[in-house]
Amino acid sequence: MSHTFNLEEYLSNGVENIIKGALKASLSNPKESLFISKYMLASNNASKLRKDFEAQGEHIPPFLIASITSYCNLYCKGCYARANNSCSDHNTDSLLSSSEWDKIFMEAEKLGISFILLAGGEPLLRNDVIEVASHYKNIIFPIFTNGTLINDIYIKHFDKYRNLIPVISIEGNQQYTDSRRGNGVYEKLIKVMDDLKERKILYGASITVTKVNLNEVTDQTFLTELSKRGCKVVFYIEYVPVNKDTKELAPTDTEREELANRLHKLRTSNQDMVFISFPGDEKSSGGCLAAGRGFFHINAHGGAEPCPFSPYSDTNLRDTSLREALHSPLFQRLCNQNILMKEHDGGCTLFEQEEVVKSLLD
Repeated sequence: MSHTFNLEEYLSNGVENIIKGALKASLSNPKESLFISKYMLASNNASKLRKDFEAQGEHIPPFLIASITSYCNLYCKGCYARANNSCSDHNTDSLLSSSEWDKIFMEAEKLGISFILLAGGEPLLRNDVIEVASHYKNIIFPIFTNGTLINDIYIKHFDKYRNLIPVISIEGNQQYTDSRRGNGVYEKLIKVMDDLKERKILYGASITVTKVNLNEVTDQTFLTELSKRGCKVVFYIEYVPVNKDTKELAPTDTEREELANRLHKLRTSNQDMVFISFPGDEKSSGGCLAAGRGFFHINAHGGAEPCPFSPYSDTNLRDTSLREALHSPLFQRLCNQNILMKEHDGGCTLFEQEEVVKSLLD
C-alpha cells in the first residue's frame, strides 16, 4: 500500500524541511549547528521573497539544478549524461565561465532561490565555480560528486564554507558500486566519508536506484552504516535507461511503489536522516515539477532545460536573465498544455515524452 506524499509541497518547503532535519542531526556539532541556525533565517527570508513574487502572479521555484561542467573523470556503466552527450571528453570553449555562474547565483539569491544543486559531469573539476558558490552563504549548494576528487584541500574548503554540501554517489555495497563506477571506487568513497565525518562536515549520498540494487540501498543495515559514517542526507535517483538494452534496469511501477513504501518507513524510523527521491511519486504531487514548476536545469553551456533528463532548450542564460528564463517559450508550453501532468509509464514524465518535448521547441 502506497502512502500519500505530496512531493510538490515537500519541495516547496524543501529547504526548510531539509535544514530542520539537518539541524536536529547536527546538535552535537556546534559549528554545523551555528551555520544551519543562520541559514534557517536566510531560508525564511527567501521563502517570503518567493511568496511575494507569487502574490504578484509570478512563480519562483524553490531550487535549481546547475550542471557546471560537461567533463567527468569516471566512465560509469549506463551513464545517461554520456549517452546524451551532456557529459563528454571533447574540448569545448562554450562552458559558462565562473563569472557567468556568479551572475546566475547572484540573481537566484535576489529571487529567493536558496537551494542550488551543483552537478556535472563531475562538478569538483570546476574548482573556480565551487569557489564562487562558497561566497553565497544564503544559498545551500549540494554538490553531486562521484567523490573520487575529494582531497584534503576540498575537505578544508567544505569545513570553512558550510553552505557547500558534498553529496557522494554510491550504488550500495562494494560489489554494486565498483561494478558500475570502477574497481577501487568504493574503498575511495569509504575513506572520503570517514575523513568528512572526522571533520564533522555535513554530507549526503546520492544513490541511483535500479531493479538490481533497490533492496540493498533501502535496507536498514546499509543506511545504518551510512549514518554511522556521518551521512545525513540520502538522495534516491531512479535510474533512467540510456537505450533499450538498459531499460530492463529501470524501476517499474511495482519497484516504484515499493520504493515509496520504504521511503515512508525510513522517514519515520530514521529521524536523524533526510530522504529525498527523484522524480519520486509524481502522481501524488500533482505532476512533474520540472520546467520551473518546482525547479529547472541549467546545463554547462547556459541552456535552460526542463530537467537533466529532458535536455532541450530554447533559452540561454548568456542571453537572458534567470527571471526571464523561467518564462521561456518551452517552459510555458509544457505548463500551459498540461504536458507535466500527463500519465506515463516510467518514473520521469518528460523522459517518457521526449518526442512531445522536442516538438514544442521553436
